Amino acid sequence: MGRLSFSDTRHLVTRTALGQEWGGVKALEGKTRAEAISILLSPSAIKTPPAPRLTPWANVNRMRMRNGAGKKQARKMMMREGERLKRWWMLHLLQTDTPVNEHMTLFWHNHFTSSLEKVEQPNLMLNQNKLLRDNAMGNFRTLLHKVARDPAMLIYLDGSENVKGSPNENFARELLELFTLGRGHYTENDIKAAAIAFTGWGVNRNNGTYVYDARQHDTRPVTFMGRRGSFSGDQIIDIILEKPRTAEYIAEKFWKEFVSDIQPDHRYIRNWGAAFRKSNYNIRTLFSEVLNSEPFWSPRYKGTLTKSPIDLLVGTLRALPFPKLPDTELVHISQLLGQDLFDPPTVKGWAGGNDWIDTQTLLVRTSLLNKLTRHSQASAKVQSYLPKTTGSEVVQWLLPLAPVLPLPTTPGKRRMVRALILDPVFQLK
Repeated sequence: MGRLSFSDTRHLVTRTALGQEWGGVKALEGKTRAEAISILLSPSAIKTPPAPRLTPWANVNRMRMRNGAGKKQARKMMMREGERLKRWWMLHLLQTDTPVNEHMTLFWHNHFTSSLEKVEQPNLMLNQNKLLRDNAMGNFRTLLHKVARDPAMLIYLDGSENVKGSPNENFARELLELFTLGRGHYTENDIKAAAIAFTGWGVNRNNGTYVYDARQHDTRPVTFMGRRGSFSGDQIIDIILEKPRTAEYIAEKFWKEFVSDIQPDHRYIRNWGAAFRKSNYNIRTLFSEVLNSEPFWSPRYKGTLTKSPIDLLVGTLRALPFPKLPDTELVHISQLLGQDLFDPPTVKGWAGGNDWIDTQTLLVRTSLLNKLTRHSQASAKVQSYLPKTTGSEVVQWLLPLAPVLPLPTTPGKRRMVRALILDPVFQLK
């Protein structure tokens, strides 16, 4: 395989991190694939900035219980604190020293979807965000069990309303359809059986913690995935994890995130899934399989993924020394682009791919990049902070493929950077 070229290293970094920071690309250039991938998947200690100030849920409950005005006041306060939480994560995405882990935190946020709009408790969404970050590169089995007990998830999917005699199937359905197996690999009876197994799992509304109420747990025998018994929720999860399809389903998600939007090659999905299961669902093992695979490096797939709003917004500002925008504006732009942090549009999360682009978001993307690269007193300083390298390497650094628009003939690195960023190819990675 030899050593990684600058172009190969750029491809690896931009697909796995948050933008193609020059220092990150140059640090891996010349290493073997195995060496570079090992470095990427072994980040330094994760440092998270201090959490924003959020009102305890017990205080919010007391406010709501007073009267109609109290409910309205609580709602407004939660909306303000929700925006504060979004700004906190946006700034962390911009400043983190572990961009691969943060990319994976965002990946799991879109896999184990919850939203502020439904949960209405920013402090619970913050705790879920920390849970995803702490386990983003760890063990999927562990993460799945913890997510099933996560208060924000239990509220979002009505798991806290799933009680003996009146089972709520929402969490059980999404556990099978969206979190582990995918459609066509379970039956409606499996959903009903799983819902019964999870009865009694709930949330203490006074302190926002997970609680198990044995009185509300239905112990009657059910048949789940061909097995008969009186199951707990944890046993249901373990049965699901025994299925090869679960590992392959997550492998398919990795294909879409890191390789291509087109239908995956099932030979690789089977191989990746087998390695994932053999490792007892170690996420780094699956990640390594993907990054070391032929499809990841194939010219067929380079420059074929559409940048998400976070890729475009955060990635551009991390890679280039443009003046940083206020955090409130960053959150607003991300919302206009269709990726509202902590508020995915549906239980399925953001569809991604070509769905990121429509007539409205394309205008917002173009306006953003024009604003960032427009000449001003502040942007005039950009020239001195750009990497000292050749024009051809700048092209390779900023674009995954050759530009489709002509490059400027007038000399000037900042002018070239502006042209490359405004080139349609910059929207790809």
